[in-house]
Amino acid sequence: MATINRNLRTITLEEHFATPRFMDGPGHDLKEMARAAQAHPQVMGRFANLVNQLTDIGEKRIAEMDGAGIDVQVLSLTSPGVEQLQAEAAVSLAHESNDALAKAIEKNPARLAGFAALPTPAPDKAADELERTVNDYGFKGALINGHCRGRYLDDKFFWPILRRAEELHVPIYLHPTRPPEPVVQVYYTGNFSPEVTAAVSIAGWGWHIETAIHIIRLILSGAFDECPNLQIVVGHLGETLPFMLQRLDTVLPTQLTKLKRPPSSYLRENVHYTFSGFNFMPTFLDLLLEVGVDRIMFSADYPYASMAQARAFLEQLPVSPADRERIAHGNAEKLMKF
Repeated sequence: MATINRNLRTITLEEHFATPRFMDGPGHDLKEMARAAQAHPQVMGRFANLVNQLTDIGEKRIAEMDGAGIDVQVLSLTSPGVEQLQAEAAVSLAHESNDALAKAIEKNPARLAGFAALPTPAPDKAADELERTVNDYGFKGALINGHCRGRYLDDKFFWPILRRAEELHVPIYLHPTRPPEPVVQVYYTGNFSPEVTAAVSIAGWGWHIETAIHIIRLILSGAFDECPNLQIVVGHLGETLPFMLQRLDTVLPTQLTKLKRPPSSYLRENVHYTFSGFNFMPTFLDLLLEVGVDRIMFSADYPYASMAQARAFLEQLPVSPADRERIAHGNAEKLMKF
């Protein structure tokens, strides 16, 4: 493992928390996963303490950050967030979760920052909640967990959120969520066990393809032509998008799409990319070659992935010291005005 350079400032951006109310509601499946991990430690042992890690946004988390060499975590309400709730319930839980996060940040302002949870089922209220948390709490933007009951952000129903983010000059982190159930049934249910279906439909494949499709839909809808300064962040070294970037340009020329720019332009000018649990060197190199160092930012995906492993991967990147600084903290500071 690489020696950690303690003089290198680090900011991680896909780091998760939860409240007790969330764990009793949308986070119920996470509680069940933690119980399963405790019963089968040889297979799922790293998730045995998941609930405690998510709900601790105080001293223990800070201590673990210290041990891994992480200076700042930008926290967000963990998946599945509030996106799959009815509008009224989403508004209430998002507001409560954001207030809880703000209190935790107030206690450790040098170590913690926040992305707002937004009640996307109620777009106007979501836009107002984004503005409230940015103006009142200094949040750095918002994190949205994928589709909203099968509706995607390319639907103009959601564009009040996009417009407000652009007006406030803050990014939206687009985080994966489970594909809609009909997609799971058609694509991920086959001649294999339900356990394999569960794995391949989320972390094994579905999460990442789902998010890539979501970004492509946003581009093709003209959302970035409507909001040219809107900035989106995706994790997992680009959710497969960098590999397909040149192919998208070939198959989707502006003569067909009627957009102002080719897809690669939006992917290089309106999208940023983080590691978040993908400590894979060939994948990183493809991302670096396709979008350049100024669009890449550090993340760990805590507590679902190891902060220590992410920090070691950062040290191993075959980039100059100046570019390592950009990835570790500089790009995030520029985008989110730390």
